[in-house]
Amino acid sequence: MSGFQVEKDPLKALNKYFGFSSLREGQDEVVKNILEGKNVLIVMPTGGGKSLCYQLPALCREGVTLVVSPLIALMKDQVDALVDKSIPATMINSSLSGEEQRERLMGVRSGLYKLVYIAPERFGQPGFMRQIADLDISLIAIDEAHCLSQWGHDFRPDYLRLGQVIETMGSPQVVALTATATPKVREDILHHLHLVEPEVIIRGFARDNLNFRISQCDNHDEKYKRLHRLIAEYKTGIIYCSTRKKVEQVYQVLKDLQLNVTAYHAGMTDAQRSIAQNDFMEKRADVVIATNAFGMGIDRSDVRFVAHFEIPGSVEAYYQEAGRAGRDGEIACCELLFNHADLRTQEFFIDGSNPAISLIVDLYELLRKHASAENCSVEWTVEEMAEKLQSKNSMAVTSALIVLMKQGAINRYDIPGKRIKGTQVVDMTLSGLKIPIDYLALEEKERRDRDKLKSVTEFAYSHGCRQQWILNYFGEVDHEPCGHCDQCDDSGVSSGSELDESCLVIVKKALSGIARASFRNYDGQWQGRWGRLKIIQMLRGNKTQAIVNSSLGRLSTYGILSEYSEDELKKLFKSMQLSGLLCLSGEHDRPLTTISPRGHEVMMGRQSVKMIWPLAKKHQSKKQVLKTNSNSFDLAELDVELFEKLKALRNELAQDMNIPGFCVFHNSVLETMARMKPTTIVKAMTIQGIGKKKSETYLQDFLDLIYEHVSQ
Repeated sequence: MSGFQVEKDPLKALNKYFGFSSLREGQDEVVKNILEGKNVLIVMPTGGGKSLCYQLPALCREGVTLVVSPLIALMKDQVDALVDKSIPATMINSSLSGEEQRERLMGVRSGLYKLVYIAPERFGQPGFMRQIADLDISLIAIDEAHCLSQWGHDFRPDYLRLGQVIETMGSPQVVALTATATPKVREDILHHLHLVEPEVIIRGFARDNLNFRISQCDNHDEKYKRLHRLIAEYKTGIIYCSTRKKVEQVYQVLKDLQLNVTAYHAGMTDAQRSIAQNDFMEKRADVVIATNAFGMGIDRSDVRFVAHFEIPGSVEAYYQEAGRAGRDGEIACCELLFNHADLRTQEFFIDGSNPAISLIVDLYELLRKHASAENCSVEWTVEEMAEKLQSKNSMAVTSALIVLMKQGAINRYDIPGKRIKGTQVVDMTLSGLKIPIDYLALEEKERRDRDKLKSVTEFAYSHGCRQQWILNYFGEVDHEPCGHCDQCDDSGVSSGSELDESCLVIVKKALSGIARASFRNYDGQWQGRWGRLKIIQMLRGNKTQAIVNSSLGRLSTYGILSEYSEDELKKLFKSMQLSGLLCLSGEHDRPLTTISPRGHEVMMGRQSVKMIWPLAKKHQSKKQVLKTNSNSFDLAELDVELFEKLKALRNELAQDMNIPGFCVFHNSVLETMARMKPTTIVKAMTIQGIGKKKSETYLQDFLDLIYEHVSQ
C-alpha cells in the first residue's frame, strides 16, 4: 500500500489515527471478530460508533476495504473525516465525472487507498467489475445494510445484487452494519448476502438519554405552536416532514417567526442541499426541516430534539430518525406530532411502492416499444414514463421499475453528464406477460408495508412506556419502563419495586386470564381477541349475557379476581402495561389486549417484575420500598455545586472509557445523588438507575466524591 504503513496492533492504530485509548463496549467484540476473519452482521444503535468497527480493521491489514454506502453525502462526510486523519480513502459515485472516476479507479488499482466508498449501483456496471476483479480486497463493509431487505424501511434495489457480486469476487470477508433491523430484516440481510457462518452481534436498541413524547394535534396550528415551544426550549434540532411540499411550508412558517432554520429535501439541487447541510452541521442554522433524505451520516452531536411533523411509515424509520438526537449523551427530546389524518400520506406512499401487476406489464411494454435499436434503451425520467402511462403516481412507476430490474427484465444505468438514468430492456423478444414475476412476494410486501404502518399507528396510540414499546418491537422484552417519556411522566413512573408473593399471585392471575383470552398466530406471537374491559369483566366473573354466552364465560380464569372492583382492575392493567407485561393490538378505536412475551415469562414464574402497585396497601409487603423517583425530590434541595462535581466526574470517566456520559450515569441519577448525598452503597442502590453492574463499576468514585463534598 503506497505510502501507508499497516499497524497490526488495533489499539495502537486506534490511538494513532482516531485518538482513542480504548474501544467502546460492543465495538471491541465486533473488531475482534472481524480481525479473526469472520463474516459479521452488526446491529448497533445510532451513535454507537459503527463506522469505526470496519475502519479500524482496514488499517490493520494489507489490502483494500470496499465500503458500500447508499448516499453520496454520507460517503463524502466519511471520506473527508478519514482524510483529515491522514487515512488514505476515496469514493467513487455518480457525483464524479467519468474522468475523475477513471483516475480514482487507477489509484485504487495502484494501491493508493485503504478504504474506498462505493455506491451500490457501481456493481451493476461490467466495466467497473472488470476494473476491481483482481484487487486485493481484505473486507467488504456494507453500511446501512437494512437497505438490502425489501421488508425493511429503506429498501434500495441496487443493494439486491450485492450477494451475487460477493460470490463473483470469490466471497471475501463481509461485515454488514445497520442501526435498526427487526429479527425478520436481519434474517433477510443474511439470506441475500449468503454469508458463511456469520457472527450476529446486536448491541441493544435502548437510548436512555432520549425522552420520547407523542403530542396529539388536531390541526397544523397546534403543531406549529408545539414546534415553537420545542425550539424555544431545546434550540437545536431536526424536524422531519413526509413530503417536500410540507418541508417548504413548515420552513416558511418558522422562517416568518424569525427562527434560525434551513430546509433540506431531495427536490433541491445538489448545491442547495450541500449548503443546507453545511449550514446545519457547522452550526450556522439551529434547526433543519427535512424529509427522510436528510439523515444518514448526520452526526452533529448537540441535536437536542427531533420532531416528526407527521407520522412516519414504520417504527424502524421513526427510531432511526429520532436516534439522531442526543448523540453527545445528554438529554434530548423526540416528539411525534400526531394527527390520524396524516396516515393518508403514508397510505399514498404504500400505494406508490406497491404497483399493480397491470402497471408493471404496461411499463415494460412501453419500454420495449420505444427502446432504441442501437442499445435497446430509453432515456426518460420517471415522470416522463408516468405521463406516457397516464399514471398519477410516479412513485408507482419507480416501484414498477424496481420489480422489473429485480426480475432481470431491465437494467438501469447512469448517463454521463446527466442527472437521469437510462433504462435498457435485456431481452427485446420477451413479452411482458411472460416475465416471471413473483406475484405472491409482491402481495406479501404490500401486506408487510401495511403492517408496518399499522405498528407505528399502534405506537402513536399506545399507553405504556414509549421506549419500552419500541424495544419490545425490536425483540428486546426485558426492559423496565424508562421513567422519563410522556407516559411515564404522566403516570409518575420511575421504577417500581419487586412484588411480594401476595401481589405476584394477583398479577399472575390477571396475566393468566389475559393469556387465555388471547391466541398465538402462525409466528408464535401473542394476539388479542378481546378488549381490556371484556377481560376485566371475565376476571371479575360478571354475569352479563355478553360475557356468559361468549367464550370468555367458559374460561378457567372466569371470576378468578372477583374480589376486586372494575376500577381497581383497570388500574392494575394500566400498571402491568407500563411494566411491559401486556400490550395492545388491533385498531386504535378498538384496541385488543394481549399478554406480552415478558408477561408470559412472569406468568410462568421464569422472570421477576418491578411494578408501581396500584391496589389497596393491604396487598403490599411492609418491607416493600420504591426506588427513589427522580421526579419527586422532596427529600432535600438540589445541591447544585455537588451536581456539577458529579457531572464532571461522570464525563471524565466516560471520556477515559470512550463511551457516552449516560452509559456511566444518567443526569437524573446524578441529580438524585446531589439531593440524597448517599455515602454508602446500600443507600445509593435505592436510586433508580443504579444497578448491580454499575455499582460495581463506577459507584465508589462517586461515593468518595460525595463524602469529600459533605465533609467540606
